[in-house]
Amino acid sequence: MSTTTHRRGAVPPPAAVTPANERQAWEARSRVVLTPIAAPSILGLFGFAGATFMVAAHLAGWFGTTNSPMYLFPFAAAFGGLAQFAAGLFCFRARDGLGTAMHGMWGSFWLAYGVLFLLAAVKVLVIPPGKFPELGYWFLVLGTITLIGALASLTEGAGLFLTLAALATGSAFLAVHYLTGGMGWQHTGGWVLIGSAVAATYTAAAMLFESTYGRVILPLGKPKMETNKPGERFTRPVEYESGMPGVRQGQ
Repeated sequence: MSTTTHRRGAVPPPAAVTPANERQAWEARSRVVLTPIAAPSILGLFGFAGATFMVAAHLAGWFGTTNSPMYLFPFAAAFGGLAQFAAGLFCFRARDGLGTAMHGMWGSFWLAYGVLFLLAAVKVLVIPPGKFPELGYWFLVLGTITLIGALASLTEGAGLFLTLAALATGSAFLAVHYLTGGMGWQHTGGWVLIGSAVAATYTAAAMLFESTYGRVILPLGKPKMETNKPGERFTRPVEYESGMPGVRQGQ
């Protein structure tokens, strides 16, 4: 679906375009194409939160045995990997660079995590019981990139920053665990990642409620404080009063 911008006077010929009438020339020759999509990070954050909580709870020692990863990996790969990777692709379409990077990276990791333990389950690979430096260095990479994302998210609000900051910290602890074999590092990393999953759940819920109710229900700590109050709106969408022509929101 598309709508054409209103013309403002005659279209200046290419040779007559000057800095003064350049905007008029662009508007006269431009067409706005509308492609409404839901916020991809709602799906990505919920997928991340679910997979991270389950795996982190096991790493923290809340449940399970050494065989637990074999039961967790199919769900982690689908719920955390596939859902997040899809969210990253749609974040790209929504011109959300931060969401593209974070969901795309962690979605890829969860898919790889699933493949790793699938290969272990079919006896192609053997997961080392102690040190696992190959995975440890991957967590160093993940933690570094996530820390960069956390710094970038300072303009997005406290909810996303806390999610990424805790995720980067937990990744660092797990990197030390897999490089040294210390179980204390694993348990600490698991606890920190559980905090990240809780923050991600809150952030996704706040975005979902704002989308469905059309106003703030759970504040997210946006930089503009007036938008953090329940009842306020994060955005003022440009739209027709009855909705975009030919577009129906919802199902």
